Amino acid sequence: MKIPSMENLRFDDRGLIPAVVQDAESGAVLMLAYMNRESLARTFETGETHFWSRSRNTLWHKGETSGNFQTVRSIRYDCDADALLVNVDQKGQACHTGEYSCFFTPLGEEGAGAAGFGEVMGNLARVIHQRNLERPKDSYTVKMLDGGIDRILKKVGEEAGEVIIAAKNHRPEEISWEVADLLYHTLVMLESEGVSLSLIAGELEKRVGQRRHDK
Repeated sequence: MKIPSMENLRFDDRGLIPAVVQDAESGAVLMLAYMNRESLARTFETGETHFWSRSRNTLWHKGETSGNFQTVRSIRYDCDADALLVNVDQKGQACHTGEYSCFFTPLGEEGAGAAGFGEVMGNLARVIHQRNLERPKDSYTVKMLDGGIDRILKKVGEEAGEVIIAAKNHRPEEISWEVADLLYHTLVMLESEGVSLSLIAGELEKRVGQRRHDK
């Protein structure tokens, strides 16, 4: 990655700028760290995240000791130019505790549906991919994948039919249940065919742009 000009960025009096790291697939916020000019340059040079440790007062390469590297997709700065949003492909867990994201502890009571739809879909896709890699016994996902694309597509077709019936019956709870089944089996199909959610997101983003221009 080519190192861009940093003249527009507003580093603080310690020469640091906060960097919010986000999963490119799910949109989940993984961690918050700090960069200086050197770590940001190293990030662009290597394509993997480098940060500045305020406690150790040194540069650190994310994943250097754990193997949980972050491959950078894009870096953007906010309207005040004093914070960065780093979009990454996360290998393994982002948090040193073993959790995927550092932001796993709720403040106060957290109701159902607290996570966004994109985050849930991304997390589910990641779990399905892990099942495919690890091949645990008695896993329904593994059985579906081992059954081949015809079996998966048959199930996708069945679930699509169930969604139609639920919608014709005008029953919201039934619709949500059946749509969830359809989305899960669709994700299994995507895993089987090696199609990432980012490819679909890119296609949808193009269509949103087309709709804007149609106005």
